[in-house]
Amino acid sequence: MSVHHHLSDATLMSYAAGNLPESMTLVIAAHLSMCPACRNKLTVLEDIGGMKLEQAPAQAMAPDALDMVLAQLGPQEERPIRVSKPVAPSDIPQPLRSYLPERLSDIPWKTMAPGIKTFTLPGVRTQTGTLRLLKIAPGVTIPEHTHGGMELTLVLRGSFSDEIGRFTCGDIADLDEETNHQPIADTDEDCICLIATDAPLRFNKLMPRLVQYFTGM
Repeated sequence: MSVHHHLSDATLMSYAAGNLPESMTLVIAAHLSMCPACRNKLTVLEDIGGMKLEQAPAQAMAPDALDMVLAQLGPQEERPIRVSKPVAPSDIPQPLRSYLPERLSDIPWKTMAPGIKTFTLPGVRTQTGTLRLLKIAPGVTIPEHTHGGMELTLVLRGSFSDEIGRFTCGDIADLDEETNHQPIADTDEDCICLIATDAPLRFNKLMPRLVQYFTGM
């Protein structure tokens, strides 16, 4: 897999600091599992953060701090060791596997618009945004739009093109409110993307805005 579009340094720094909502964190973790370059950059940023912590003045802790933490955890039960069974190969990145069926072909898609299907990941905190999978049929275009905030789009299968460039499997579009684009699935297979937003999209035309009203996109 050759990844050409990566996370920005600012996004990686926010991820390393734990400052992003769960939905964004999940998309980033999935991209990191597919992108050695971003993993290496994250390691550098974490090392820099570790050095800054080491240089910070030491803070005294109460003598019973450990006992207080253990008391809050409560009694710990011993659990039997389970031997993992072999699993079938999956085309879903490891960080997403507890949220999705075993394969992309098993996802129970819902139709959002002609040529566009969606699946909302269950049990993920998104604050004011959304986290969903989109399946876009070949040649179908997502209506032109801007963003009310941050958007991360990770390609899991197929590809799309927009004003920024061409995105294939493993590529991530790290976008903000200044981006205006109109993605189109540009191959003969469905384009499947994982998309996290922290605010609703802003469609430039009336009909997409009506679809947005009914779908919460």
